[in-house]
Amino acid sequence: MARTPVEEMTPEELAGFAKEIVIRKLSERAHSRSDLAQALAKKQVPEGVAEATLAKFEAAGLIDDEDFARSWVQARQRGKGLSSRALANELRTKGVDDEISKEVIGELDPVAEVEAAHRLVRTKLRSMSRFDDTTKTRRLVGMLARKGYPSQMAFQVVRDELGAEAEPLDSM
Repeated sequence: MARTPVEEMTPEELAGFAKEIVIRKLSERAHSRSDLAQALAKKQVPEGVAEATLAKFEAAGLIDDEDFARSWVQARQRGKGLSSRALANELRTKGVDDEISKEVIGELDPVAEVEAAHRLVRTKLRSMSRFDDTTKTRRLVGMLARKGYPSQMAFQVVRDELGAEAEPLDSM
C-alpha cells in the first residue's frame, strides 16, 4: 500500500504520521528529543507538527533527555568502557543539552572510570603476548585514547597493568 506524500496529507494525517514515527523509534530504544526531531525532519514532517508531537510525548513522560542521558552513559561506560569525555561528546552528538550532560557525567564515579580503563587494558593484554612492552604500551595507550581517556591516566593504567603482568614472572 502506497503512502500519501507528506505534502498531500491533512493535518490529522500528518499528526498521526508523526506519532507513528515517534512510537516506532521509541519502541526500538530510548531516544533524545533531538534524535526524534531529526527523524521527523528526515520524513519531511513540518516543524510545527513535529514540535507539537514531541511536546505531547514529553508531557506524557515518554521523552526525557535526562533519563535518556543517564541510561546512555551507564550502558556505554559499562559496555564500551568509554571515558567521561567520550561520553560527553556522544551526548552532544545526540543533541542532549550541555547542562543535562554535565549533570549526568558529574554523577559518574571517577574510581569506576579508572577501573573500566584497567579492565579494558587487562582484556586487550590477553591477546598481546607476542609483542614487546614498548609495542604493548603504544597500542594500549592508543586504545584508551580512542575511548577518551586522558593520556596521563592511560599511561598510568598501562604501566600498572604491565607491571602486574610482569610480577608472576619475577617471582619464578
